[in-house]
Amino acid sequence: MLGFDFDDPLTKLNLIGKRRSEILSKHQIYSIRDIIYYFPRKHLDRTNITSIQNIERGNRYNIIGKIETLGEKSTRFKKIFQVIISDGTGFITLTWFNSSGFIKKLFKKGDTVAIHGKVDWYNGFVINHPEFDRLDYDENPINTGLIIPIYSLTNELRSCGIEQRAIRKIVLEALNKLNCVDDMFDKSFLVSNNLYGLKESLKQIHFPDSIEQLNKSINRLKFDEHFLFQIIMAMNKKKIKSNRTKSLKDIGPYFNKISKSLKFDLTKAQKRVVSEIHSDMKKNVCMNRLLQGDVGSGKTIVSILSASLAVGNNVQVALMVPTEILAVQHYESFIKEMEEVRITCCLLIGNMNKKERMKILDNIKNGSISIIIGTHAIIQKDVTFNNLGLVMIDEQHRFGVSQRNELINKGKSPHFLSMTATPIPRTLSITYMGDMDISIIDELPLKRKPVMTKVIEEDRLYKVYSFIKKQIEIGKQCMIVYPLIEESEKSDIAAATEGYGILKQKVFNTNDIKVGLIHGKMKSEEKKSIMHDFEKNKISILVSTTVIEVGIDVPNATIMLIEHAERFGLTQLHQLRGRVGRGEDKSYCILVNRGTSEVSLHRLSIMEKTNDGFKIADEDLALRGPGDYIGLKQSGFIKYKIANMITDGEIIKKARACAFNIIDDDPNLVNYKEAKKRLNIDYKDKFEVAKLD
Repeated sequence: MLGFDFDDPLTKLNLIGKRRSEILSKHQIYSIRDIIYYFPRKHLDRTNITSIQNIERGNRYNIIGKIETLGEKSTRFKKIFQVIISDGTGFITLTWFNSSGFIKKLFKKGDTVAIHGKVDWYNGFVINHPEFDRLDYDENPINTGLIIPIYSLTNELRSCGIEQRAIRKIVLEALNKLNCVDDMFDKSFLVSNNLYGLKESLKQIHFPDSIEQLNKSINRLKFDEHFLFQIIMAMNKKKIKSNRTKSLKDIGPYFNKISKSLKFDLTKAQKRVVSEIHSDMKKNVCMNRLLQGDVGSGKTIVSILSASLAVGNNVQVALMVPTEILAVQHYESFIKEMEEVRITCCLLIGNMNKKERMKILDNIKNGSISIIIGTHAIIQKDVTFNNLGLVMIDEQHRFGVSQRNELINKGKSPHFLSMTATPIPRTLSITYMGDMDISIIDELPLKRKPVMTKVIEEDRLYKVYSFIKKQIEIGKQCMIVYPLIEESEKSDIAAATEGYGILKQKVFNTNDIKVGLIHGKMKSEEKKSIMHDFEKNKISILVSTTVIEVGIDVPNATIMLIEHAERFGLTQLHQLRGRVGRGEDKSYCILVNRGTSEVSLHRLSIMEKTNDGFKIADEDLALRGPGDYIGLKQSGFIKYKIANMITDGEIIKKARACAFNIIDDDPNLVNYKEAKKRLNIDYKDKFEVAKLD
């Protein structure tokens, strides 16, 4: 019988009928390629299975056994679900506290299960909340090989008979009858980069001969996925660099005047970053740079100086930000410096007076306004620039790619600078933003003091309130933030409003303490008025939703109290903490933990240990994963089956170097036809956009 090709339909396999084909297609498995690239989620190493008779309390073990009995019992405080398994040498109890109905449905008497966990002792050996995999009922743990693959299987797949043993048979048939496998790389490339061949890697990932062979295959397949994405990044970067634009090489009449008039000294990092930006703008190809800086590191003055360089070359500058509060803050910062040198600035936000807005639009169009700062209002169709030469976007992850491009397209290939106060881990920045040049402000101004952070339980709040009152007595201010309260189905606005009422009426109910409330649904003028009163210390305590995450700069505010801190990501907590400590006084961030899990306590303890945003970003990425990080939950953005941008740092660096070298030498991938084929499968839309004309 003739073998299979990668692109042959699944129905060519003996074990795949119409019913199975239909269900597999719902899981995006249509072809021989798809089933072979349906990698195991983990492997069970049966060379490392321990008999129950040999286990000891306090150690972690892999155990395989048969379910003898199972059931649920209730105590005064909780429900306990228990499963007792035996391997012929002894018994062990598996326990889940307050378990969901889902767990109970996964087990039945007579099932064979593989268990991993820490052994304890309570009237016999027990493992609490173990990791587990249900094996096929007829699977003999002695006769199924030393290392077996464990696949992710849904109930729908199981309903048509695709259990672990069945899918292994399907994959094995596909591998055994597969015709030649075209590798993306030739032998010399594989040898020089210490990579396994593709055909052998695909065999070993499913049916490894040893742990060493398995690890080599995983390394190769991860490399492939990172390499393909980095090819897209390299092509994007090359294409951007091929876009000709106006060279902004003059320093102009404004930059030095603003620099000399500053009431503080720029840090070495700020000077270096300004130099990097100006070096890019001097070229007649588009700057495409990401500026990273921790909260309070001084990105705003860098953007002001960069804008002054651009205006000094007779072009307009647009700065787009995600919120009106941040837009107003940036506008006030820019005006403060630009009025001194007579550079015209304007603010463009929603809900503006129509007459005022039309006047601003006319002045933008005729070029009499040089710097335009705004929210999404800046990309509306009726906004026409006279000569847009520099586009800056703050907190870019809050905007979609299309919104960014809408602003860029309002000019003729303007220079582009993206800014973020969300420190991005190295592995993420060279993947998600791998087509950009990166500048990092890696030091804080000398007068900035680290914010003291403390995690407390709710029963300690009365002491915190007492501390806040003492701080207010000496003229300081406080911010209190409320998150979305999910289980009670309150919005963050409802939670903040309720908290505001309680604090105002029951806690800080004296005439000399004024409590204010701000949230995102308020009208622009109302928010502006409240923020003005807070800045002038007419409001002592500002209760808020996360609308204050960015854009608040009140040096007199020394306390940030975050309610239900366990509900926030670490990066967001760090952003909120950055709203205090902006003056020279000692400042405090108090995290109220109302959660009970060890995970939430661990996360919050990280905030106590460090003020370093990059360390926090690394921890946050590891805990939450890239899907939830800086808005990366974009459907189909990165097509990873086995790669992991959190743990694959060294592989990413190698794949990136190889990809960029290849695109430098062979930008159209003439000698990499198989790589082109893979790109058309995994990244067709992005590949079409990135290809050089």
